[in-house]
Amino acid sequence: MAVSSFELDGIVERLRASGCVFAEDEAALIAGSARDATELDAMVEQRVGGQPLEYVVGWASFRGLRIAVDPGVFIPRRRTEFLVGEALRVTVAGSVVVDLCCGAGALGAAVAAEREVSLYAADIEPAAVRCARRNVPPESVYEGDLFDALPVRLRGQVDVLVANVPYVPTDEIRLLPSEARLYEPHVTLDGGADGLAVLRRVAADAAEWLIPGGHLFVEVSEGQAPTARAVMVSAGLVAEVVTDDDLGANVVHGIRPAAGRAGDTPGG
Repeated sequence: MAVSSFELDGIVERLRASGCVFAEDEAALIAGSARDATELDAMVEQRVGGQPLEYVVGWASFRGLRIAVDPGVFIPRRRTEFLVGEALRVTVAGSVVVDLCCGAGALGAAVAAEREVSLYAADIEPAAVRCARRNVPPESVYEGDLFDALPVRLRGQVDVLVANVPYVPTDEIRLLPSEARLYEPHVTLDGGADGLAVLRRVAADAAEWLIPGGHLFVEVSEGQAPTARAVMVSAGLVAEVVTDDDLGANVVHGIRPAAGRAGDTPGG
């Protein structure tokens, strides 16, 4: 809706007073997303009250895409764009790609936007599944616990598996910013005692679902990366850690060996 500069300045001041660091940018996004004055007032109130901006406007920006995000669904982070970029390096036309722990489906949507692939996505949370079906073809999204959600015909047929697993240690959830701690479901954040519980489950079964030479990509923290790599190696994958200092992103890349010994870095 059209908003006068006077009204926009007022929104900026309200957002700034509530602690929004990028108040000008957020005010413009909210004003551009509201359909009328009543909705605009409600959206400003929600943001001032602490709701994540993505829930307020209904979408998140991810690798140039507008990803629909509903309240109660994990919000894709910009640092995870690095994981997608790494996956795209090995994804070719016709690849079978699985987005596990898909949330809103941002990773799968981003890969499919740049490659013609056969995409499948899965999440255990019904709200996430409903949301993902707005961002990728709905028939490609399945509900269930990790690999149990996928069609059996995919076993041994997956070229690229991306899994943005929860990796926050349980005791550290209380230290997260309030927007994540109070509004995002803890099941999408909580990775168990050391943050790697879900990753261990994914790694343990990944080789069964990947083709020989197939790839697994997961995101972890810097401190978790060596252990996460060791987990993949123990599961029979060749593994390496790749990082992007600018984004503060750490990705563990595992490959199901086509033959020979697991444990060395890909290409080494």
